[in-house]
Amino acid sequence: MKKLSSGEIRQMFLDFFKSKGHSVEPSASLIPVDDPTLLWINSGVATLKKYFDGTVTPKNPRITNAQKSIRTNDIENVGKTARHLTFFEMLGNFSVGDYFKKEVIPWAWEFLTSDKWLGLDKDKLYVTVYPKDKDAKALWEQTGVPASHIYEVEDNFWDIGEGPSGPDTEIFYDRGQSFNNLPEDDPESYPGGENERYEEIWNIVFSQYNHLPDGRYVDQPHKNIDTGMGLERLVSVIQGTKTNFETDLFLPIIKATEKLSAGKTYGKGGRDDVAFKIIADHARTVTFAIGDGALPSNEGRGYVLRRLIRRAAVNGRRLGIKDAFLYKLVPVVGDIMESYYPEINRNKAFIQKVIRSEEDRFAETLDAGLNLLNQTIADLKAKGETVVPGATAFNLFDTFGFPVELTKEIASDQGIDVDMTGYEANMEAQRTRARAARGDAQSMGSQDKTLMAIKTASKFTGWTDLQDDAKLTDLIQDDQEQDRVTSGVAQLIFDQTPFYAEMGGQVADHGEIVDATGAVVAKVTDVQHAPNGQNLHTVEVENTLKKGETYTLKVDVERRKKVSMNHTATHLLDQALRQVLGEHTHQAGSLVEPTYLRFDFTNFGQVTDAQLREVETVVNQQIWRQLPITWKEMPIEEAKKQGAIAMFGDKYGDTVRVVTIGDFNREFDGGTHPTNTAALGLFKITGESGIGAGIRRIEAVTSKEAYDYLTKQQDELAQTARTLKIDHVDGVPAKVESLQQELKASQKTVEGLQAKLANEAAAGIFDDAEKAGQFTLIAKQLKVAGMKELRDLADQWRDKNASDVLVLATANGGKVSLLVAASKAAIAKGVKAGDLIKAIAPAIGGGGGGRPDMAQAGGKQADGIPAALKQAQETLANL
Repeated sequence: MKKLSSGEIRQMFLDFFKSKGHSVEPSASLIPVDDPTLLWINSGVATLKKYFDGTVTPKNPRITNAQKSIRTNDIENVGKTARHLTFFEMLGNFSVGDYFKKEVIPWAWEFLTSDKWLGLDKDKLYVTVYPKDKDAKALWEQTGVPASHIYEVEDNFWDIGEGPSGPDTEIFYDRGQSFNNLPEDDPESYPGGENERYEEIWNIVFSQYNHLPDGRYVDQPHKNIDTGMGLERLVSVIQGTKTNFETDLFLPIIKATEKLSAGKTYGKGGRDDVAFKIIADHARTVTFAIGDGALPSNEGRGYVLRRLIRRAAVNGRRLGIKDAFLYKLVPVVGDIMESYYPEINRNKAFIQKVIRSEEDRFAETLDAGLNLLNQTIADLKAKGETVVPGATAFNLFDTFGFPVELTKEIASDQGIDVDMTGYEANMEAQRTRARAARGDAQSMGSQDKTLMAIKTASKFTGWTDLQDDAKLTDLIQDDQEQDRVTSGVAQLIFDQTPFYAEMGGQVADHGEIVDATGAVVAKVTDVQHAPNGQNLHTVEVENTLKKGETYTLKVDVERRKKVSMNHTATHLLDQALRQVLGEHTHQAGSLVEPTYLRFDFTNFGQVTDAQLREVETVVNQQIWRQLPITWKEMPIEEAKKQGAIAMFGDKYGDTVRVVTIGDFNREFDGGTHPTNTAALGLFKITGESGIGAGIRRIEAVTSKEAYDYLTKQQDELAQTARTLKIDHVDGVPAKVESLQQELKASQKTVEGLQAKLANEAAAGIFDDAEKAGQFTLIAKQLKVAGMKELRDLADQWRDKNASDVLVLATANGGKVSLLVAASKAAIAKGVKAGDLIKAIAPAIGGGGGGRPDMAQAGGKQADGIPAALKQAQETLANL
């Protein structure tokens, strides 16, 4: 077997399929673009959906890629098995309606066994096929695979529900019985079984059917090939390692971690090895994810990142690493991947900053989690119980990032078990919530046979002309080609058109279609790209339209003008953000409408008011400089040499259109613009907010809308001045500040009076504690302002050590406040304020919670207070 590095293997795969006429697609961002069905890009085909569902026809139907991917559904298995990873690379070759089984099967065999390529031992390769797929089995035999090395497996059928589906064939490498975790005669010890001997290295899907909503499978208009070969698995086979983690993709990370640990070494087995593997895997995942713009947070992708960083930190402590360390592994990951992903080393300073900040933040949280777990174990022992509740174990995992294995280990050291059934129930509930949040969007749509079949050429003339005469070449209504239509909604393709099709965040042109008499026959309401690239006009038909006739196409000039100005503003804003916030900031989406623009961008932390003002100033300065705006088509490599910026999520062909704004900005772009920045007149930011993990959004206006916005603000400020009875708006800030000072003084006076009233109302309440079973209880309804006063009284109660438990209630303005406090002695005997508040709060029509020593609740049923106090007495008496 050849000795190859991971980089050589990756490049060899791409070179092989390039030699077979494939275009090499670059690895796309891990963050999906316009795909709500995915949290992360999770496969090689995920970025190619638009080709497979027929939305877009690729320039070359043969595609190959090495796609970075993330999957976290089996995160608990990472480090425990030889293969589970959260980050991996998927090598793939794809055919979009071009070649099929008779080509791809011999190619796979050639790549794997030819001495020019991988040169694997043919005798060690096995394949599985779908039992009904006789063609695939016959082709493997014709290729040279003996019948004894071909297994029929019922599971070899790829199906995601509605959409493309079909049989698949998998290729396995026999690593020998010494690698197996099962006896050789075990029923699962065969290619495709659950064993470690036969390593799956390639899966080829024959996507030939369309799975309909009614359950039927029908032939697709275009049959496709979709393959996936895990790079890490292939490297493990070729480098002859026991697991993925001993390959050159992971071992340098593990060696670097050894140096950071307290004298720990990898390879001895047991928990330490698991910790090393988890850290190596998670270091790769978070490095690449942050490099692609994801940032830690409490939701979505950000939550996944936070969980991975915390899981790595916990395992670092297992290895004796007490301080932040994960960020130190980023350069190691960058060096390993330098040959194909040089951007990691370019951005390593920013990636390290984000990880270090999260590690430091978690250090405090981790200590809090350990304290909670230790307190829980102490409480259980005090009550003679031996099982940590599943909800508690899940809370430690969900809130503090504790892997349940760690909870089990710590508990086990003290003779305590963990309710894993309850833990799994909570985990499944979380997964259900996540699935519901993603909605029912289909992962991949069905092909539109009618539109895919239309190949007629259509030229866009809208760069220079907003009115044009054009021949109607294709007329579609109800998903069928028509010769004429007289009403309703239809889709039209012309031999040329000035109408801009929606792309890159810029909305489509609207306008009219006029016949030879000057009558309006249709209103254009939307324009999208058809699968073969033509501009597809959606229209509301007002008069007869005939295929083959010539019509005059008129774009709404004012709408186009306003959209173009706002599009230019997004380019200026994008550049200004990089200048003010840093080069790590990049576009994460945009929307360009006639009356406003929306721009999403990545940023680690909030944008300050001062930074927003600076960004706004930079944009306006370019408008006032009256910079010329030009555009030119050029080879993509030339555009890159000129420093043109590629917009987020877009993929480009060999020739690109580059828009240049004076000496300020140069970007790849397919949108429309005015000829000078002066056309924008004025730029004003109207809002800035966070919309997700590490994603900020700016909304802004230009030209007349900017003037209208500022005029409205001026009118509101003038009205405020009149309300405050001052002559000039300049005096509003000083007057408001003066009123705030007066208000603060009044509030202090009110708080003092409320405290005095509370003390008077509470006089003597600590003097008559009553018995409630084995506890002493003070339970009273008071006339005080609210919860703050109740908490102040609880502090006094604690200082006086007046009873074991305190329950206080007050009703004020239709709102009921309820507080429970427990002494240390009561807690040691099993009292938890949080549990007690939950038991009595329903009486006031509310709910609440809190810590074992103090909890509170709110409600609206004041007449239920006596019942709540009585329930507290009864609950304590029964403990």
